Amino acid sequence: MHLVKFQIVLNATTIPTASVALLREAATADRAGPRAAERIAEVQALLSDDMGAVDRELGRLARAGLSPATDSATHLLEAGGKRVRPLTVLLAAACFGPVPAPARELAVVAELVHLATLLHDDVVDDGMERRGRPTPRRLWGNAVSVLAGDLLLTHALEKTAACAPPSVLADLFATLRRLVDGEIVQLRGRTELDVREDVYFRIVRDKTASLFAWAARAGAAAAGAAAEQVAALGEFGARVGVAFQLVDDVLDYQGDPSATGKALLGDLVEGKLTLPLVRTLASRPDLRAELQAVRGGDRRAADKLADAVRSSGACDEVRALAREETTVALAALERVPDGTARELLGAIARELAARAA
Repeated sequence: MHLVKFQIVLNATTIPTASVALLREAATADRAGPRAAERIAEVQALLSDDMGAVDRELGRLARAGLSPATDSATHLLEAGGKRVRPLTVLLAAACFGPVPAPARELAVVAELVHLATLLHDDVVDDGMERRGRPTPRRLWGNAVSVLAGDLLLTHALEKTAACAPPSVLADLFATLRRLVDGEIVQLRGRTELDVREDVYFRIVRDKTASLFAWAARAGAAAAGAAAEQVAALGEFGARVGVAFQLVDDVLDYQGDPSATGKALLGDLVEGKLTLPLVRTLASRPDLRAELQAVRGGDRRAADKLADAVRSSGACDEVRALAREETTVALAALERVPDGTARELLGAIARELAARAA
C-alpha cells in the first residue's frame, strides 16, 4: 500500500487523512478483543467500496441460474457472514499497490466457494440452522441445497478462468480437491472413532485452512507479487485458517448462539470430533461411551460430555493453540512489504483468534 500526499490509495479510491488514523489504530492494536472487533468493523466500513462491489456481484451470481437453486443460494447469502475470505484477497493484493480488478473478481470467487461448501456441509451434517436462520436444506430439501452449491462452484470456476492466470485456476482446483478430501476424512470419523490429533488437524487444514490460504495467495498473485511473497501470504492464510477453526471449536462449547448464529453444541450433537473433545477423550477414555450415545441421538449424553469438556481445561488449551497459530501467521506476514494493508491483515488475524462469535 502506498501513502500518497497523506492519503491511502486502495482500488483507485482515496481515503482521507482522518480515516488513515482509524486504519492504523485498528491495524496496530496490541490485543484483539471487543474493542478490536469494533475497530475491524470500522476498517471494513472504510473499505466499503471494494466490499460493496463484492457483495453486489455475489448477489447477482446467487440469482444467476434456475429456481429453486437460486432461491437456496440467495437465502444463505442474505444470512450475512464475516466475509473474511474476500477481505483477505483484497488486502493481500493491496500489500503490493492499488487493488487490481482481477483481485476483486477473485474476492468474489473466495466467498462463492465458501458458500458452496456451507450448502454442501449442511446436507452432509443434517444441519438445521446457520447464521440464526433455517438452513436452505430445511426449506428446499437436500437435493436443491447440493445443486445450489454446485451452481455457485460453477460460477466460481468460470470467473477464475476468465480473470486469473492459469496458475491461480490450477491452485483453486487443488484447493477444491483438499476441501473434498477433508470432508471425506471427517465423514469417515462418524463411523470410525479416531481421536488422533493428526487426523483432526488433517481435516482442519483441508476443510478450512486451504481456502484461507488460497484467498491470500490469489490476491497476491493477482497483484503481480513475487513467488516467495505469494508463498508467504499462503502460509499466513493457512495459519489463520487453522486458528479460525480452533476458535470455532471452542465456541461450540462456550459461545453465545445469538452472536454466533449457531446452536450451542451443534458440532457435538452432529458427532464431530473437534479439538476440545479430542483432548478431553484423550484424558478421559471412559467418555467414549458417551460419545457413542451422542451419535445415537442421546441429548442427555451430549450435555454430560459437554460438561466434561468444559471442566477439563481443553477449551483454554485450544484457545492457546489458536494464539500460537496466529503468532506463526504474523511471522509469515513479515516477509511481505510493510504498509497499512499488511498491518490490517495482522489485525484481522488477531481479531479472529480472540473473537467471541
